[in-house]
Amino acid sequence: MEEIALKLSADGVQKRVISAGKGELSSFLDGTKVRFHYRTSLCDGTLLDDSRTMGERSKPMELILGKKFKLPVWERVVTTMRVGEMAEFTCDVKHTALYPLVSQSLRNISVGKDPLEGQRHCCGIAQVHSHHSLGHADLDHLQANPQPLVFTIELLEVLPPGSFALETWAMTDEEKLEAVPHIHEEGNTLFKKGEIQAASEKYYNAIACLKNLQMKEQPGDVAWIKLDQMITPLLLNFCQCKLMLGQYYEVLEHCSSLINKYEDNVKAYFKRGKAHAAVWNEKEARTDFTKVLQLDPSLGPAVAKEIRAMEERIRVKEKEEKGRYRNLFTHPSGTATPAGMS
Repeated sequence: MEEIALKLSADGVQKRVISAGKGELSSFLDGTKVRFHYRTSLCDGTLLDDSRTMGERSKPMELILGKKFKLPVWERVVTTMRVGEMAEFTCDVKHTALYPLVSQSLRNISVGKDPLEGQRHCCGIAQVHSHHSLGHADLDHLQANPQPLVFTIELLEVLPPGSFALETWAMTDEEKLEAVPHIHEEGNTLFKKGEIQAASEKYYNAIACLKNLQMKEQPGDVAWIKLDQMITPLLLNFCQCKLMLGQYYEVLEHCSSLINKYEDNVKAYFKRGKAHAAVWNEKEARTDFTKVLQLDPSLGPAVAKEIRAMEERIRVKEKEEKGRYRNLFTHPSGTATPAGMS
Protein backbone atom coordinates (compact mmCIF):
# COMPACT_ATOMS: atom_id res chain seq x y z
CA MET A 1 0.00 0.00 0.00
CA GLU A 2 2.87 2.36 0.77
CA GLU A 3 4.33 1.73 -2.67
CA ILE A 4 0.97 2.54 -4.30
CA ALA A 5 0.68 5.75 -2.27
CA LEU A 6 4.18 6.82 -3.33
CA LYS A 7 3.43 6.20 -7.03
CA LEU A 8 0.19 8.17 -6.79
CA SER A 9 1.91 11.02 -4.97
CA ALA A 10 4.61 11.19 -7.63
CA ASP A 11 1.84 11.54 -10.21
CA GLY A 12 0.09 14.37 -8.37
CA VAL A 13 -2.53 12.32 -6.49
CA GLN A 14 -2.81 12.12 -2.71
CA LYS A 15 -4.77 9.15 -1.33
CA ARG A 16 -6.40 8.92 2.09
CA VAL A 17 -8.19 5.71 3.04
CA ILE A 18 -11.46 6.40 4.89
CA SER A 19 -12.49 2.77 5.38
CA ALA A 20 -10.59 -0.35 4.31
CA GLY A 21 -11.96 -2.80 1.76
CA LYS A 22 -11.87 -6.58 1.82
CA GLY A 23 -10.02 -9.33 0.00
CA GLU A 24 -7.06 -9.04 -2.33
CA LEU A 25 -6.46 -6.24 -4.80
CA SER A 26 -8.01 -7.17 -8.16
CA SER A 27 -5.89 -7.48 -11.31
CA PHE A 28 -7.95 -4.79 -13.13
CA LEU A 29 -7.30 -6.03 -16.66
CA ASP A 30 -8.49 -3.89 -19.58
CA GLY A 31 -12.18 -4.59 -20.11
CA THR A 32 -12.90 -4.91 -16.38
CA LYS A 33 -16.07 -3.15 -15.22
CA VAL A 34 -15.89 -1.23 -11.95
CA ARG A 35 -18.94 0.15 -10.13
CA PHE A 36 -18.44 2.88 -7.56
CA HIS A 37 -20.11 5.82 -5.85
CA TYR A 38 -18.27 9.13 -5.97
CA ARG A 39 -18.38 12.62 -4.50
CA THR A 40 -16.52 15.45 -6.19
CA SER A 41 -15.53 18.51 -4.19
CA LEU A 42 -13.31 21.55 -4.44
CA CYS A 43 -10.42 21.60 -2.03
CA ASP A 44 -12.35 24.01 0.20
CA GLY A 45 -15.08 21.38 0.63
CA THR A 46 -17.58 22.83 -1.86
CA LEU A 47 -19.58 19.92 -3.27
CA LEU A 48 -19.91 19.62 -7.04
CA ASP A 49 -21.39 16.18 -7.61
CA ASP A 50 -22.58 13.18 -5.62
CA SER A 51 -23.65 10.00 -7.42
CA ARG A 52 -25.97 9.14 -4.52
CA THR A 53 -28.11 12.23 -5.07
CA MET A 54 -27.47 13.29 -8.68
CA GLY A 55 -30.75 13.57 -10.57
CA GLU A 56 -32.58 12.96 -7.26
CA ARG A 57 -31.63 9.30 -7.32
CA SER A 58 -28.75 7.06 -6.29
CA LYS A 59 -26.94 5.54 -9.27
CA PRO A 60 -23.36 4.26 -9.07
CA MET A 61 -20.83 5.14 -11.73
CA GLU A 62 -19.93 2.25 -14.05
CA LEU A 63 -16.61 2.37 -15.85
CA ILE A 64 -14.99 -0.06 -18.29
CA LEU A 65 -11.22 0.05 -17.88
CA GLY A 66 -9.18 0.63 -21.02
CA LYS A 67 -12.00 2.38 -22.94
CA LYS A 68 -10.26 5.80 -22.89
CA PHE A 69 -12.67 7.49 -20.49
CA LYS A 70 -12.37 11.30 -20.58
CA LEU A 71 -11.12 11.35 -16.98
CA PRO A 72 -8.20 8.87 -16.93
CA VAL A 73 -7.42 9.62 -13.29
CA TRP A 74 -10.59 7.77 -12.22
CA GLU A 75 -9.27 4.62 -13.87
CA ARG A 76 -5.92 5.21 -12.20
CA VAL A 77 -7.24 5.60 -8.67
CA VAL A 78 -9.86 2.82 -8.62
CA THR A 79 -7.17 0.30 -9.54
CA THR A 80 -5.56 1.03 -6.17
CA MET A 81 -8.71 0.05 -4.26
CA ARG A 82 -10.22 -3.14 -2.84
CA VAL A 83 -13.93 -3.89 -3.07
CA GLY A 84 -15.76 -2.12 -0.23
CA GLU A 85 -12.97 0.40 0.27
CA MET A 86 -13.75 4.10 0.57
CA ALA A 87 -10.94 6.55 -0.08
CA GLU A 88 -10.36 10.22 -0.78
CA PHE A 89 -8.14 11.25 -3.69
CA THR A 90 -6.89 14.83 -4.03
CA CYS A 91 -5.84 15.24 -7.66
CA ASP A 92 -3.68 17.95 -9.22
CA VAL A 93 -5.18 20.18 -11.89
CA LYS A 94 -3.44 18.23 -14.68
CA HIS A 95 -5.84 15.38 -13.89
CA THR A 96 -9.00 17.46 -13.49
CA ALA A 97 -9.06 19.86 -16.46
CA LEU A 98 -11.70 17.83 -18.29
CA TYR A 99 -13.91 17.27 -15.24
CA PRO A 100 -16.43 20.03 -16.18
CA LEU A 101 -17.24 18.19 -19.45
CA VAL A 102 -17.43 14.82 -17.69
CA SER A 103 -19.70 16.27 -15.02
CA GLN A 104 -21.97 17.88 -17.61
CA SER A 105 -22.42 14.50 -19.34
CA LEU A 106 -23.08 12.69 -16.05
CA ARG A 107 -25.62 15.32 -15.00
CA ASN A 108 -27.37 15.00 -18.37
CA ILE A 109 -27.56 11.22 -18.00
CA SER A 110 -28.95 11.48 -14.47
CA VAL A 111 -32.00 13.40 -15.74
CA GLY A 112 -32.50 11.34 -18.90
CA LYS A 113 -30.89 13.70 -21.40
CA ASP A 114 -28.41 13.06 -24.17
CA PRO A 115 -24.98 12.88 -22.44
CA LEU A 116 -23.52 15.10 -25.19
CA GLU A 117 -26.27 17.73 -25.07
CA GLY A 118 -24.77 21.19 -24.80
CA GLN A 119 -21.29 20.16 -25.93
CA ARG A 120 -19.74 21.74 -28.99
CA HIS A 121 -18.48 19.96 -32.06
CA CYS A 122 -14.82 19.91 -31.05
CA CYS A 123 -12.44 17.93 -28.90
CA GLY A 124 -12.48 18.10 -25.11
CA ILE A 125 -9.36 20.21 -24.83
CA ALA A 126 -10.77 22.76 -27.28
CA GLN A 127 -13.97 22.98 -25.24
CA VAL A 128 -12.00 23.55 -22.06
CA HIS A 129 -10.35 26.60 -23.62
CA SER A 130 -13.55 27.97 -25.16
CA HIS A 131 -16.02 30.35 -23.52
CA HIS A 132 -18.98 28.09 -24.30
CA SER A 133 -21.34 27.70 -21.32
CA LEU A 134 -21.92 24.19 -20.02
CA GLY A 135 -25.31 25.18 -18.63
CA HIS A 136 -24.22 24.99 -14.98
CA ALA A 137 -22.69 27.98 -13.20
CA ASP A 138 -20.37 25.88 -11.02
CA LEU A 139 -19.03 23.98 -14.03
CA ASP A 140 -18.60 27.18 -16.04
CA HIS A 141 -16.56 28.63 -13.15
CA LEU A 142 -14.47 25.46 -12.88
CA GLN A 143 -13.88 25.41 -16.64
CA ALA A 144 -12.68 29.02 -16.55
CA ASN A 145 -10.62 28.41 -13.39
CA PRO A 146 -9.14 24.87 -13.47
CA GLN A 147 -8.13 23.67 -10.03
CA PRO A 148 -7.36 20.50 -8.04
CA LEU A 149 -10.35 18.40 -7.04
CA VAL A 150 -11.11 15.88 -4.31
CA PHE A 151 -12.79 12.62 -5.35
CA THR A 152 -14.26 10.51 -2.56
CA ILE A 153 -14.80 7.04 -4.01
CA GLU A 154 -16.43 3.89 -2.64
CA LEU A 155 -15.63 0.84 -4.76
CA LEU A 156 -18.72 -1.38 -4.89
CA GLU A 157 -17.96 -4.09 -7.42
CA VAL A 158 -15.28 -5.34 -9.80
CA LEU A 159 -16.43 -7.49 -12.73
CA PRO A 160 -13.80 -9.25 -14.88
CA PRO A 161 -13.92 -8.98 -18.70
CA GLY A 162 -16.53 -11.23 -20.32
CA SER A 163 -18.70 -11.53 -17.20
CA PHE A 164 -21.17 -8.80 -18.23
CA ALA A 165 -22.89 -7.36 -21.30
CA LEU A 166 -21.45 -4.10 -22.61
CA GLU A 167 -23.68 -1.05 -22.24
CA THR A 168 -23.90 1.32 -25.18
CA TRP A 169 -21.80 4.06 -23.61
CA ALA A 170 -18.93 1.61 -23.18
CA MET A 171 -18.91 0.44 -26.81
CA THR A 172 -16.47 1.42 -29.53
CA ASP A 173 -17.82 3.38 -32.50
CA GLU A 174 -18.01 0.19 -34.54
CA GLU A 175 -19.82 -1.67 -31.74
CA LYS A 176 -22.34 1.17 -31.40
CA LEU A 177 -23.13 1.21 -35.11
CA GLU A 178 -23.56 -2.56 -35.10
CA ALA A 179 -25.74 -2.50 -31.97
CA VAL A 180 -28.24 0.15 -33.13
CA PRO A 181 -30.42 -2.13 -35.33
CA HIS A 182 -30.64 -4.67 -32.49
CA ILE A 183 -31.59 -2.00 -29.93
CA HIS A 184 -34.16 -0.65 -32.42
CA GLU A 185 -35.72 -4.11 -32.76
CA GLU A 186 -35.75 -4.58 -28.99
CA GLY A 187 -37.66 -1.30 -28.72
CA ASN A 188 -40.17 -2.44 -31.34
CA THR A 189 -40.72 -5.74 -29.51
CA LEU A 190 -41.33 -3.95 -26.21
CA PHE A 191 -43.70 -1.50 -27.93
CA LYS A 192 -45.76 -4.35 -29.37
CA LYS A 193 -45.99 -5.87 -25.89
CA GLY A 194 -47.37 -2.58 -24.55
CA GLU A 195 -44.24 -1.86 -22.48
CA ILE A 196 -44.12 1.74 -23.68
CA GLN A 197 -41.73 3.23 -21.13
CA ALA A 198 -39.21 0.43 -21.64
CA ALA A 199 -39.53 0.80 -25.42
CA SER A 200 -38.89 4.56 -25.21
CA GLU A 201 -35.70 3.88 -23.25
CA LYS A 202 -34.47 1.51 -25.97
CA TYR A 203 -35.15 4.07 -28.69
CA TYR A 204 -33.41 6.73 -26.58
CA ASN A 205 -30.32 4.52 -26.18
CA ALA A 206 -30.14 3.89 -29.92
CA ILE A 207 -30.51 7.62 -30.63
CA ALA A 208 -27.76 8.41 -28.10
CA CYS A 209 -25.42 5.94 -29.85
CA LEU A 210 -25.97 7.56 -33.22
CA LYS A 211 -25.74 11.12 -31.89
CA ASN A 212 -22.45 10.23 -30.25
CA LEU A 213 -21.15 9.08 -33.63
CA GLN A 214 -22.67 12.11 -35.38
CA MET A 215 -20.81 14.48 -33.06
CA LYS A 216 -17.58 13.26 -34.65
CA GLU A 217 -18.69 14.24 -38.16
CA GLN A 218 -19.03 17.65 -39.77
CA PRO A 219 -22.71 18.73 -40.00
CA GLY A 220 -23.94 18.35 -43.56
CA ASP A 221 -21.26 15.87 -44.62
CA VAL A 222 -22.33 12.56 -46.20
CA ALA A 223 -21.54 10.55 -43.03
CA TRP A 224 -23.40 13.06 -40.84
CA ILE A 225 -26.49 12.97 -43.10
CA LYS A 226 -26.47 9.16 -43.18
CA LEU A 227 -26.45 9.03 -39.37
CA ASP A 228 -29.19 11.65 -39.21
CA GLN A 229 -31.35 9.55 -41.51
CA MET A 230 -30.84 6.62 -39.13
CA ILE A 231 -31.80 8.78 -36.16
CA THR A 232 -35.06 10.04 -37.74
CA PRO A 233 -37.18 6.83 -37.56
CA LEU A 234 -35.91 6.16 -34.04
CA LEU A 235 -36.86 9.68 -32.97
CA LEU A 236 -40.33 9.27 -34.48
CA ASN A 237 -40.77 6.01 -32.55
CA PHE A 238 -39.55 7.75 -29.42
CA CYS A 239 -42.12 10.52 -30.00
CA GLN A 240 -44.90 7.95 -30.42
CA CYS A 241 -43.99 6.53 -27.01
CA LYS A 242 -43.97 10.01 -25.50
CA LEU A 243 -47.42 10.68 -26.99
CA MET A 244 -48.75 7.54 -25.34
CA LEU A 245 -47.07 8.49 -22.05
CA GLY A 246 -48.67 11.96 -22.15
CA GLN A 247 -45.38 13.83 -22.46
CA TYR A 248 -46.68 16.14 -25.18
CA TYR A 249 -44.24 19.04 -24.93
CA GLU A 250 -41.32 16.69 -25.50
CA VAL A 251 -43.10 15.51 -28.67
CA LEU A 252 -43.54 19.11 -29.81
CA GLU A 253 -39.84 19.79 -29.31
CA HIS A 254 -38.53 16.71 -31.12
CA CYS A 255 -41.02 16.81 -34.00
CA SER A 256 -40.30 20.50 -34.57
CA SER A 257 -36.58 19.75 -34.76
CA LEU A 258 -37.29 17.07 -37.38
CA ILE A 259 -39.56 19.37 -39.41
CA ASN A 260 -36.90 22.09 -39.39
CA LYS A 261 -34.58 19.66 -41.18
CA TYR A 262 -37.07 17.62 -43.19
CA GLU A 263 -40.02 19.77 -44.25
CA ASP A 264 -41.77 16.84 -45.96
CA ASN A 265 -41.74 14.47 -42.97
CA VAL A 266 -45.44 13.66 -42.79
CA LYS A 267 -45.09 11.52 -39.66
CA ALA A 268 -43.49 14.38 -37.77
CA TYR A 269 -46.34 16.72 -38.74
CA PHE A 270 -48.95 14.13 -37.75
CA LYS A 271 -47.42 13.44 -34.33
CA ARG A 272 -46.87 17.14 -33.69
CA GLY A 273 -50.50 17.81 -34.64
CA LYS A 274 -51.67 15.23 -32.11
CA ALA A 275 -49.43 16.77 -29.44
CA HIS A 276 -50.77 20.27 -30.20
CA ALA A 277 -54.33 18.97 -29.95
CA ALA A 278 -53.56 17.34 -26.59
CA VAL A 279 -52.35 20.64 -25.10
CA TRP A 280 -55.28 22.68 -26.53
CA ASN A 281 -53.30 24.35 -29.32
CA GLU A 282 -56.21 24.04 -31.76
CA LYS A 283 -54.91 26.45 -34.41
CA GLU A 284 -51.47 24.83 -34.52
CA ALA A 285 -52.98 21.34 -34.59
CA ARG A 286 -55.19 22.22 -37.58
CA THR A 287 -52.20 23.72 -39.39
CA ASP A 288 -50.18 20.53 -38.92
CA PHE A 289 -53.06 18.27 -39.94
CA THR A 290 -53.60 20.39 -43.07
CA LYS A 291 -49.93 19.91 -43.93
CA VAL A 292 -50.32 16.15 -43.42
CA LEU A 293 -53.15 16.08 -45.99
CA GLN A 294 -51.06 18.10 -48.45
CA LEU A 295 -48.16 15.68 -48.15
CA ASP A 296 -50.21 12.46 -48.09
CA PRO A 297 -53.93 12.71 -48.98
CA SER A 298 -54.37 9.00 -48.20
CA LEU A 299 -54.15 9.90 -44.50
CA GLY A 300 -57.44 11.78 -44.76
CA PRO A 301 -59.43 9.29 -42.61
CA ALA A 302 -56.77 9.31 -39.88
CA VAL A 303 -56.62 13.12 -39.88
CA ALA A 304 -60.43 13.41 -39.82
CA LYS A 305 -60.52 11.07 -36.80
CA GLU A 306 -57.97 13.18 -34.90
CA ILE A 307 -59.82 16.42 -35.72
CA ARG A 308 -63.16 14.95 -34.57
CA ALA A 309 -61.57 13.80 -31.32
CA MET A 310 -60.05 17.26 -30.78
CA GLU A 311 -63.35 19.03 -31.49
CA GLU A 312 -65.19 16.72 -29.09
CA ARG A 313 -62.64 17.41 -26.35
CA ILE A 314 -63.03 21.15 -26.97
CA ARG A 315 -66.85 20.89 -26.77
CA VAL A 316 -66.66 18.97 -23.50
CA LYS A 317 -64.20 21.48 -22.07
CA GLU A 318 -66.37 24.46 -23.09
CA LYS A 319 -69.46 22.81 -21.59
CA GLU A 320 -67.62 22.19 -18.31
CA GLU A 321 -66.37 25.78 -18.22
CA LYS A 322 -69.89 27.15 -18.85
CA GLY A 323 -71.21 24.96 -16.04
CA ARG A 324 -68.59 26.28 -13.64
CA TYR A 325 -69.36 29.86 -14.73
CA ARG A 326 -73.10 29.41 -14.05
CA ASN A 327 -72.38 27.91 -10.65
CA LEU A 328 -70.44 31.02 -9.67
CA PHE A 329 -73.55 33.18 -10.13
CA THR A 330 -76.24 30.82 -8.90
CA HIS A 331 -77.67 31.09 -5.36
CA PRO A 332 -77.77 27.83 -3.38
CA SER A 333 -81.61 28.00 -3.57
CA GLY A 334 -81.35 27.68 -7.35
CA THR A 335 -82.12 31.33 -8.19
CA ALA A 336 -79.67 33.63 -9.89
CA THR A 337 -77.74 35.95 -7.58
CA PRO A 338 -78.22 39.65 -8.58
CA ALA A 339 -75.02 41.51 -9.33
CA GLY A 340 -73.52 43.13 -6.24
CA MET A 341 -75.55 40.97 -3.80
CA SER A 342 -74.59 37.91 -1.82
